[in-house]
Amino acid sequence: MRILLAHNTYRITGGAEVFYHEMGRVLKKNGHEIAYFSSYEDGLDDQWTSYFPREADYKSSNIFKKLVALPKAIYSFESKKAMKKLIVDFKPDIIHAFAIYSKLSPSILDVAKELNVPVVMSCNDYKHICPSYKLYHHGKVCEECKGGKYYRAIVNRCAHESLVYSVANSIEAYIHNYLDIYRKNVHTFLFASEFMAKKTEEFWGKDAFRWRKLRNPFDSTKYKLSHNPKGPILYFGRIIDEKGVDILINAASSLPNIMFRIVGDGPDLENYKKLSKKLGASNIVFTGAKWGEDMDEEIKNSAFVIVPSIWHENFPYVINQAFAFGKPVIGANRGGITELVADGERGYIYEATDHHSLSQTINKLYSNPTEIKEMGLRAKQFSDAEFNDENLYTKLIGIYSEVLS
Repeated sequence: MRILLAHNTYRITGGAEVFYHEMGRVLKKNGHEIAYFSSYEDGLDDQWTSYFPREADYKSSNIFKKLVALPKAIYSFESKKAMKKLIVDFKPDIIHAFAIYSKLSPSILDVAKELNVPVVMSCNDYKHICPSYKLYHHGKVCEECKGGKYYRAIVNRCAHESLVYSVANSIEAYIHNYLDIYRKNVHTFLFASEFMAKKTEEFWGKDAFRWRKLRNPFDSTKYKLSHNPKGPILYFGRIIDEKGVDILINAASSLPNIMFRIVGDGPDLENYKKLSKKLGASNIVFTGAKWGEDMDEEIKNSAFVIVPSIWHENFPYVINQAFAFGKPVIGANRGGITELVADGERGYIYEATDHHSLSQTINKLYSNPTEIKEMGLRAKQFSDAEFNDENLYTKLIGIYSEVLS
């Protein structure tokens, strides 16, 4: 089978790009021909980069340049033309799209439809139903745009707390909704969590689209079980408000005899360091960002992992990584977190905005080394059974076969 994978960014900068390339790796491993389609970046080394279109210069500080770039970010004729050339030359049987908004733009879906190539689309955020893609702004979950009320994104300044970005995102949502550009062009939507699928049904209607569940690619079997019930408690990920790191810091400050390590970087790092100092939380260590083997060592040495997000995380990779090493997870009652953790099975769930609830849950688990070990073992068993190349491939090729039948 010839499969064209399309995603905004080729170079790996986060979990979304890992997903994109891991999907390609598993498909190649099973004998399929793969082509990639992303926005152009200098220094890329891939046989398909000559087809990559340049993205709109929408991040310029110049207001005039932003306005000029806006139409291209919403509907790029350059991307559409480049996609058409790649489809004609590569002749894919199916297109698998990931995040394509703003850089590539969903114009590429129109050309796929025109050339009769079916599309499946993996949604890892809420951009298809939310102008700011998070169902979240200013510290709270938000669904005010439901029913096509996208002007609420402007009122709330949802996008980067910026009027300009929020206006642009609102206009984009109105145009895409008017064109019905996702639903009319995508044969099957793929969601990693039941939560995202059901939330999409709330916005679009239960019978308005076809979907299947496909969890993200991850090979848990490569990692070894590592129990350390008296180790520090670990957070790792981006340091930004929707991740709930401030909730964790407040909880940790009331548990001075337990060590916490916060691994990562982001726009709110300095603010959270100041918060930690203000609360006198000398039991919190901020390590900065870590990757690869250094990050693996942090997980191995931890007792368990906290995922304190206050937005509706769809499918946090950090839970996969924790489970792969046999670490239980204490997670907020948001999005797909609850499905993975399964309260009482592989960790615990707490009320996302209640730091008292989090501190009590942490203390409950940390004071029971036997439970840490048992939950960690169940997490590892679940992860190895659910997240491996063979399982992913079986489910993925089954979906492709349904679409092509």
